[in-house]
Amino acid sequence: MVRVVVTGMGAVTPIGNNLADMWKNIRTYRHGIRLATKVNPDDYRTSMAAEVKGFDPGAVMDKREAKRMDLYAQYAVAAADEAFKMSGFEINSENAFDTGVIVGSGSGGYTAMEDNVRRMQERGPNKVEPLFHIKTPVNMAAANIAMRFGLKGDSMSVSSACASGSHSIGEAFMKISQGQLTACLAGGAEATLNDSSFSGFSVLKAMSAQSDPGKASRPFDRERDGFVPAEGAGILMLESLESAQARGAEIYAEITGYGATTDAHHVTAPLPDGRAAGTAMKKAMRMGGITAEAVSYINAHGTSTPANDSSETEAIKYALGEAAYSTPVSSTKSYFGHMFGAAGSTEAIVCIQALREGFIPPTLNLQNPDPECDLDYVPLTGRGQPLEYALSNSMGFGGHNSSLLIKWWNG
Repeated sequence: MVRVVVTGMGAVTPIGNNLADMWKNIRTYRHGIRLATKVNPDDYRTSMAAEVKGFDPGAVMDKREAKRMDLYAQYAVAAADEAFKMSGFEINSENAFDTGVIVGSGSGGYTAMEDNVRRMQERGPNKVEPLFHIKTPVNMAAANIAMRFGLKGDSMSVSSACASGSHSIGEAFMKISQGQLTACLAGGAEATLNDSSFSGFSVLKAMSAQSDPGKASRPFDRERDGFVPAEGAGILMLESLESAQARGAEIYAEITGYGATTDAHHVTAPLPDGRAAGTAMKKAMRMGGITAEAVSYINAHGTSTPANDSSETEAIKYALGEAAYSTPVSSTKSYFGHMFGAAGSTEAIVCIQALREGFIPPTLNLQNPDPECDLDYVPLTGRGQPLEYALSNSMGFGGHNSSLLIKWWNG
């Protein structure tokens, strides 16, 4: 198999609209959860949200480009622009068809969908905007990125709910490792902080009812009561090791394993015993050729919902055995809430930064550990230590599980 490395990263998140700002806020323990402003917080069980702040699409695209994109696609293009520039990769007639883009989303153009349904109801069936079917599909983030950079290889989207971003990276990794692509922009994007999304999750009682932003997202805490909805994008530039070395590119990490499974159990609830998610981790480790003892850190899916956190604890135990009790685990959703289809790719970026700097981000707000969540969840304060391998876990409604194995790059 061809070895696959990371040569660029880009992020648009509730704690920073670029990689540097996001990581600085993680290192200084600053979360991005606030009172919601994109909906009326008084209307819902949940008043908190982790919104992207101060995003200016004009910084990376002209008004005509921005107008044809839903917000989720704008986030994706901005994150891809940062990752592509960071990589220093250049598209030409010889490599264009060997360079792809796989960017997923749980919902696609949800904002444009809601806006146009309201417009149709208020003004009639022939008054939706002409760009309706250009802005709403899940594939349009990938399509706009491909057009922006002239990427003529595989261009597609993975839509597997909250595992979309992680699955996209995993599928891009597989295509490069099998020689189908030389390089690929991969990740996820989401922008669903609107009334239809809030109302749906509110009646499910899946979101936190806390009014204190410091207590709203608290994975693995016994008082946790739901996730905090969020938005943004995380994009990686993946490339074959041979290609990266041939052009003298800086390498930030290596993707060495990928595992995917399905619970086949329930539309929202995970398997309580965690075996399906645990098997995804086992597959990633097996592909990477490592034992459980070699895992230095796990970035958990860790949504702060009662069912997810306890089942993921069981999944980690199933995957790692006794090594689970000595492996640091944390959930950075305590920083930026649940970014849905962008969660897994953004958390993969966190893992890469953690490996590079030898720093494990903490699980913020973890004041009262749940006895059923009895692993080392790195509460409140980060931890500096040498790291070699990290697992990044993602799980989505419908039972989708994905795990990425990422290795520190030491040349």
